[in-house]
Amino acid sequence: MFWTLLLALILLLLLQAQLLVCLHELRASLTSVTSATPSGTSNASALQRLPGAIIIGVRKGGTRALLEMLNLHPEVEVAKNEIHYFNLDENFRKGLDWYRAQMPDTLPGQLTVEKTPGYFTAPLAPKRIWATNPAVKLLLIVRDPAERLVSDYTQVLHNRIQQNKPYQALEELLLSQGHINPKYKALQRSFYYQHLARWLELFPREQMHIVDGEALIRNPFPELQKAETFLELPPRIKPDNFYFNVTKGFYCMLSAGHDKCLDESKGRPHAPLSNEAFQKLCRYLRVPNTIFFRMVGQRFDWC
Repeated sequence: MFWTLLLALILLLLLQAQLLVCLHELRASLTSVTSATPSGTSNASALQRLPGAIIIGVRKGGTRALLEMLNLHPEVEVAKNEIHYFNLDENFRKGLDWYRAQMPDTLPGQLTVEKTPGYFTAPLAPKRIWATNPAVKLLLIVRDPAERLVSDYTQVLHNRIQQNKPYQALEELLLSQGHINPKYKALQRSFYYQHLARWLELFPREQMHIVDGEALIRNPFPELQKAETFLELPPRIKPDNFYFNVTKGFYCMLSAGHDKCLDESKGRPHAPLSNEAFQKLCRYLRVPNTIFFRMVGQRFDWC
């Protein structure tokens, strides 16, 4: 009995010694990792997260300007490219992990923002976004839909010229036998109320913020203040983050001593359209615009 107890005691002492050695090695390993990581940083907490806010449109409404201006906020990180996850089937089939992998790294408390203007007019986008995150905040930047149509055509025209492809004049596409052609796709994208109705079937109005695109171009700061409030961000964007570039004819951004202007495609001269055709377009859009104003509870100074 005595020898059995003695042997057990010896084994216990050996196990204790081994445990102390393991603890010592663990402490040394942790100390090495801590010293290799700069003080005050935590790489492990920087992750690619799904967006908490999405700029859903409108096409040629100023979505890029809005995204870049929101990115001035220190608590906002933005996806640099349009993802087209919710409006293109080939991307949607890649799954949520692929979508998340397109996002920037963010720290806890930071807001990820994505923008794809094609979402607004895509029939399946509202349901897909709602199924992914019914609490996501939506930003919709709008401009005069007649001006938007001309800008839309201008971009398509520029691309076709660059690719040496044939093109039709805007007036030929917009008018059919002297009347507005309702089948013209760029016109259909300007029926804001039709597209908005799909979103409001799923998302409450207070979950969507409407940005005045013309006001953002004239004076960015007040519109950014409203966006900060909607996104529940502390006010960090200041009036001196913007300056008017006389050469370009629009506002550029200043942050940490560096300036940034939108690329040369922004502010591109519009394709020609006769005043008579433009006025026909304005008259045609008056009823759709009025319906949209009622839906959002705002009025805009459009033609």
